[in-house]
Amino acid sequence: MRIAHKRKIQSKLHKRIKAKVVATQAKPAVAEPAKVVAKPVEKKAVAEKVVKETAKDVSLTPKQQTVFDIVRDNTDGINPKGIGLIAGQEDSKAASWATGALKKLVEEGLVERVQLAGNKVIYKAA
Repeated sequence: MRIAHKRKIQSKLHKRIKAKVVATQAKPAVAEPAKVVAKPVEKKAVAEKVVKETAKDVSLTPKQQTVFDIVRDNTDGINPKGIGLIAGQEDSKAASWATGALKKLVEEGLVERVQLAGNKVIYKAA
């Protein structure tokens, strides 16, 4: 095994472990404010704040942050082509532009992938 390859694999594993540790530490902090807040409007504000904090902890690229914002704004779910078109990409390149960022967001647990009939897929904010 080449040394460069081994270092690359080790750094990827280290990043995943670090991201999971940060995510598990953020969850107990989320539960406490939800108990105190009684109004549904304030719960929504707390939930949005938690989603934004989670996105910051993972350290997303600007493209991933753009894709995450678009998915979060579309609560019913959105397909990759729709994400690319909203972001201003050409019709022929829209789906492939968004796919790379969506894979990372699904891996980090920020976005949920929903398989529909056939080969149709939509993404929703987790």
